[in-house]
Amino acid sequence: MSEGKRESLATSLGFLLVSAGCAVGLGNVWRFPYIVGEGGGALFVLMYIVFLLMFGLPMMVAEFSIGRAAQRSLATAYTVLTPRPGPYRAISKAQIAGNWLLMMYYTTVAGWMLAYPVALLCGWFDFGDPEGFFGSFTGNATAQLFWMAVVCLFGFGVCALGLEKGVESASKKMMAALFVLLFCLAGYALTLDGAGAGLKFYLMPSLEPLKERPLFDIVFDALGQSFFTLSLGIGSMAIFGSYTSRRYTLPGESAKIIGIDTSVALLSGLIIFPACFAYDVRPDQGPDLIFITLPKVFAQMPHGLGVWVGSAFFVLLALAALTTVIAVFENIIAMTMEARQCTRHKAIKRNAPILFLLSIPCALGFNLLSFIKPLGEKSTIMDLEDFLVSNVALPLGSLAVLIFCTSRRYWGWNNFLKEANTGRGLRFANALRIYMTYILPTILVVVFVLGIYVKFFRS
Repeated sequence: MSEGKRESLATSLGFLLVSAGCAVGLGNVWRFPYIVGEGGGALFVLMYIVFLLMFGLPMMVAEFSIGRAAQRSLATAYTVLTPRPGPYRAISKAQIAGNWLLMMYYTTVAGWMLAYPVALLCGWFDFGDPEGFFGSFTGNATAQLFWMAVVCLFGFGVCALGLEKGVESASKKMMAALFVLLFCLAGYALTLDGAGAGLKFYLMPSLEPLKERPLFDIVFDALGQSFFTLSLGIGSMAIFGSYTSRRYTLPGESAKIIGIDTSVALLSGLIIFPACFAYDVRPDQGPDLIFITLPKVFAQMPHGLGVWVGSAFFVLLALAALTTVIAVFENIIAMTMEARQCTRHKAIKRNAPILFLLSIPCALGFNLLSFIKPLGEKSTIMDLEDFLVSNVALPLGSLAVLIFCTSRRYWGWNNFLKEANTGRGLRFANALRIYMTYILPTILVVVFVLGIYVKFFRS
């Protein structure tokens, strides 16, 4: 890079919180609760945690290892680590595209999280008709473009301050604020009359859900959520591996990050399910749970308390979304700096207007471009972009990372294991070689194939 010495994170805590900020996002506080609700509660949660350990931990270690060993993003890491990268030159470009595709719709949804607390505090939100409000809000093209632009400006603005003063500093403060809000809101929800029924649904596994939903569906959703929540496979973690020191082993650091990520998801459930059961609202409402169902809960709270609780909840969602935006923007910027040999500010000037333009179709997909239904009736441009990221880019990208780390033809198991276990802390056992080389790739292929099957061939 033309900036001279490569930037690095100032502290180990910074590495943990920035990486956790990338993992912690709408998958934790929006997607996780409604999928738990659909999956029958505690049974789903138990499966989810098991799959996180089986899949998330080894895959995160693999991606971190590539970044730290190469001291590069995935844009150039493959060519640094092996003299014969072969197809990985093309794979790295596809993984870069995955970051862009994720942000093309994530900026719009993050904009919703910013707009909702403003609407609540200004009295614009209609508690009597939350569905109508959501429809009119997403149907307003000007509002969608405005809030999407605010997210883009904020994300690139933080990254422009630099890795340490911008990305690391902002992530620390935002993650601290996120946990304060989580604990406060969870504490309040647990005091509500009837909260105990919500806790039972959420934390005590039962076979009752199997009477309403096939086991296959619950298992597949839990597997998919454990995969989606960490955003592995497109290099968004590898870049932060390249910024950290070799003081600690990567399995130990990855376990801490997954612990933070899981804590956010579990705490969000401690807010939502006690509140839903306390106010006799069904939690299995799907994606509508956050924007339509929960506002009905806020509306029933006494003495105008719902406005403040609702505002705090959506600020929490906004913090979760923006930490991911900052982290992925940083990855895009770093990839550009390496590929183009340019400074941080030039990379931002190059990427910011392009990303804004590429985000426009999603922002307009609920209004001016709502006639475009790429995946059938009721689908939007966002649905297509989310499908390509969640069901294609993440599993195939993770498969590519795994093969690179275990195949003798590329970087190989011995190099991977040495890098992963450098430092103090939890170590990766050599006995996991068969699992990493054969079993885990098979799981990834199954995730990819089942994702396609469920989307297009299952009635």
